[in-house]
Amino acid sequence: MLNKIPKLLSPELVKTMMEMGHGDELVLADANFPGHALHSRVIRCDGIGIPELLDAILELLPLDHYADHQAALMSVVPGDPTVPVIWDTYKEIISGHDKEAVITHAERYAFYTRAQSAYAVVVTGEEALYGNIILKKGVIKSI
Repeated sequence: MLNKIPKLLSPELVKTMMEMGHGDELVLADANFPGHALHSRVIRCDGIGIPELLDAILELLPLDHYADHQAALMSVVPGDPTVPVIWDTYKEIISGHDKEAVITHAERYAFYTRAQSAYAVVVTGEEALYGNIILKKGVIKSI
């Protein structure tokens, strides 16, 4: 155990975030996401919801302000009546860590393509539909 590392973050996930460089992306995937089909680097966080995990990750992971957005959500498929209320939760959590963060949306298959080029996919136990989010890692600012 180490001080100040949220207990929800496994050693594998912390190591992965440490390996990531500026501009690399991390996918936080809901329980329905085809993570293993899309990526070879998959970290399992079964039983953990994305809101709790997102909050823990953002304790350590800076977001990329050199990009036009710092996070991306999977858009609702046209014709699907689902209203992803979890997005408001994500926005609140992200804002609590980074008031200037911009969140965009990506069409389902564009999101999958982007996930394929991400550094890693974290498959969670999140059951909310359209609960997937991509985070873009930034740089550590010198003090």
